[in-house]
Amino acid sequence: MSATAKERESSEFRVSAHGIDFVCLSRGSGPVVLLVHGFPDIPQTWQSQLDALSQAGYQVIAPYLPGYTSSAESVPTYFDKASLVHYFSELIKVLSPDKKVTYIGQDWGAIIGYGLCAARPDLIDRAVLMAVPHPEIVSKHLLVPKHIHRSFHWWFFQHESFPEDALMAEDMGFIDYLWDYWTIEGYRDDDHVRNIKRCLQRPGVMTNALAYYRAMFDPQRADPSLHQLRSQLSNQIMVPTLALCGAEDMRAELMREQSSCFGAAYDYHEIPQAGHFLHREQSQQVNAVMLDWLSRSA
Repeated sequence: MSATAKERESSEFRVSAHGIDFVCLSRGSGPVVLLVHGFPDIPQTWQSQLDALSQAGYQVIAPYLPGYTSSAESVPTYFDKASLVHYFSELIKVLSPDKKVTYIGQDWGAIIGYGLCAARPDLIDRAVLMAVPHPEIVSKHLLVPKHIHRSFHWWFFQHESFPEDALMAEDMGFIDYLWDYWTIEGYRDDDHVRNIKRCLQRPGVMTNALAYYRAMFDPQRADPSLHQLRSQLSNQIMVPTLALCGAEDMRAELMREQSSCFGAAYDYHEIPQAGHFLHREQSQQVNAVMLDWLSRSA
């Protein structure tokens, strides 16, 4: 499918940071806002936010997660959380060498964001983190049956090879299932989901995407050289933060509990009639809340 008019307004560029080639969408000019997507998703997920934030006077940059572009890129060896925080720290230094950035992340983008805010507050001016609770809260509910069910994919993806086969089967119906399971009843995003599938079908990309999950529980998949950074990921967050969650997402009940993880200004807001992909399900509401908070926290 050809790009939409809005997609054509965003330029694409490639930048190397710590030996990792990041492919990024960019729009606007001004202070840098970094938009980081999750799984299963791509940077084009942020089209509404690219538009709203650039119109508000920001330079908005939305990178593909490392490993999501092509087998020809410089693909990371490690996909553990400390490594991801390290890669994005280096990217931020390249994109905004003299000023802190505003960081906005959803799903894996939020997971990386919690780590960046905890370990590298020198790089982050403020953050908006969506749809995933703080890791300390996640760990407290890791064995709760309904949350095991909600995050069944974490456990399923620990298998080797079979998850890749299952995700590729029947026109990647597993991706359709996840989007249907995690969004409000009746929500459709067919064109966007088709583009996600095209991305994940590229050679090596699906295995890279699943490596994020496999590194969650396997210390052998973690970069041993990042011991110091890894120890800082549990620091109390001293970056002003807005947390957002869809009111229909089960994760909302966990995000209501996480204010004690923050030592700086912290706001939490639930978006009505939205699930996990709240920034698409209710993009105008999310943009309004986010822009209001950004203007007040400047």
